[in-house]
Amino acid sequence: MFAGPFDFSILRRAQDKSVVKINIHNLREWSTDKYKSVDDKPYGGGAGMIMRVDIIDKAIASITSKSGKIILLDAGGEKYTQKKAVQLSKEEHLIIICGHYEGVDHRVHEHIADEVISVGDYVLSGGEIPAMVVVDTIVRLLPGVLGNEKSLEEESFTENRILNTEYPQYTRPEEYKGWKVPEILLSGDHAKIKKWRSPVS
Repeated sequence: MFAGPFDFSILRRAQDKSVVKINIHNLREWSTDKYKSVDDKPYGGGAGMIMRVDIIDKAIASITSKSGKIILLDAGGEKYTQKKAVQLSKEEHLIIICGHYEGVDHRVHEHIADEVISVGDYVLSGGEIPAMVVVDTIVRLLPGVLGNEKSLEEESFTENRILNTEYPQYTRPEEYKGWKVPEILLSGDHAKIKKWRSPVS
């Protein structure tokens, strides 16, 4: 699942430039039964299967020899925001646990994860897609990743523009099907253009 998003575009260039190193680990490597299972039925009954705390703990202990922030992706976690992405981009080492199935043994929340994050108020089949979202939002903030880093300052959810949408953008042709580019953008008056682009308070 990670091959496409992590092997192309900005994330690929960031890895090629050694700005970031991304390792993907399969929890089944730490399973001990012949089926390589990583989950089991919930105590007390109920639908679905729960990811096991012991396997997750062994995996994390095995893959890291240095301290790092451990993030569990879970629908019940703190809502993910651009502000959180900025905070996480300053961490030297991140470990992201992808939730799956019916859920994760709650002891992972209580004793292993430093933070529990949700990418939105909806349910996905697993934590892989949320992990891709988190990684993408963090990596593009790292120095040297984007060709024009000024673009970070003008995006919709930078700290100065939080909750404001980015100004409307236009390109050629100037007119199409009678739909015209605003005259002010063609005026060459940079002061007026800057004022027009400023977010409404």
